[in-house]
Amino acid sequence: MTSTNWLVAAILVLILALILGFGLLAYAMYALLGILLVSRWLARQWAESLGAGRECNRLTAEIGDLVAVVVRVENRGRIPVPWLLLEDLLPRQALIHNPPNLGVVGRRVQLSMLRGGGVKSLRYQLQCNRRGYYQLGPLVLETGDLFGFHRRYRVLSDPHFLLVLPKVLPLEGFDIASRRPIGEVRMSYRLYEDPTRIAGVRRYLPGDPLNRVHWKATARTGELHSKIYEPSTVAGITLLLDFHQDSHDPRHEPIRSELSVTAAASLANAVYEMGQQIGLVTNGRDAADRIRTEGWDYDIRTRDAARRSASMSEASDRLRPVVVETRRGAEQLTRIFETLARLELTDGLRLPELLGETSGRIPRDATVVAILPSVSESNAIALGNLKRQGFAVTAVVSVYEEYDFAQAAGPLISQGIETRQLKDEAAIVGLCRQYLLR
Repeated sequence: MTSTNWLVAAILVLILALILGFGLLAYAMYALLGILLVSRWLARQWAESLGAGRECNRLTAEIGDLVAVVVRVENRGRIPVPWLLLEDLLPRQALIHNPPNLGVVGRRVQLSMLRGGGVKSLRYQLQCNRRGYYQLGPLVLETGDLFGFHRRYRVLSDPHFLLVLPKVLPLEGFDIASRRPIGEVRMSYRLYEDPTRIAGVRRYLPGDPLNRVHWKATARTGELHSKIYEPSTVAGITLLLDFHQDSHDPRHEPIRSELSVTAAASLANAVYEMGQQIGLVTNGRDAADRIRTEGWDYDIRTRDAARRSASMSEASDRLRPVVVETRRGAEQLTRIFETLARLELTDGLRLPELLGETSGRIPRDATVVAILPSVSESNAIALGNLKRQGFAVTAVVSVYEEYDFAQAAGPLISQGIETRQLKDEAAIVGLCRQYLLR
């Protein structure tokens, strides 16, 4: 029975007692009404006098790190709060797996009392077991009167967002001096020449700049000669990551999708170490797009409603691809790591639609490395069309069974696309070995 129902019932009984002349019953109803009104006022005062803040020792972490969280709740009023239930929210997706994405060490739920002007601290640690973008908080608070007539629910403190970067594995056999860690690719377009690599000498032509003049050959022959430079080789990779929800078997999740992300991060890191360009194109969704932190109701009537209003939205209608332009530099690698950390499965663009949207933004002077959880006929045709447009394409299929890999590799090989199997983390470590020894 809610507090409003109690109040209405007490008023009706009081009116009935006054009509019938039951003095003792009327006195009891006066007392009950007084208790209800005082309890309602006290519960409201207690809820409105509470404030909270959160501190984290870091907001960017790596897998295996511990993140310390301290939530402080302060009673800014003079009236003691007899009971207080606190819960610092964590997203459901961070807790449902075994082991959980974020392991909780300590207590993030606490029941206590708080004197006037007092401060109560909620302390716990988060063990980062899997990459992701996690909302920490806000704090959901419940309090009320001693009789249980009136309860108040509030959402306190702004949330923090923890970014856990993906795992990066060193590639076995990786040689920093190798020009192509993932294989030589024929240059489709000679976009520019490398002045450090002289291919030969030819006669001087009007318009040749002076820095092209080969002075030794000119002095030896008595005629002006110009240097011929080799075209710059294809360098770097553009990672094409299929993160459509229907492409991933739910029985193998989140293992296979995490393995794909780890492979992408490891390849990006290896190519960056060589000073080559890296980029990322994917049809996954960015977790930051689904964070909802506005419009919270601070006078919520139930605890479940308070938790729902303060939680991250799990739905997204985003259909735009996530693209990190192919470039060089440490900042570029950081952007790719952060994007991979926030990436989530979605039901948006499929791989052919993704390529239709982004093929114009993929440079031709970098190998396209497609990391696929499964291969449909439409996916193979889309990658084959990309290859026929002049792109260098390599496919990495993330399946465990050899038979499944053979079935997936068939359509790709028929399109002339070289295919590798991504079986487990050990396969990531040896992913480039055959290219280096070739």
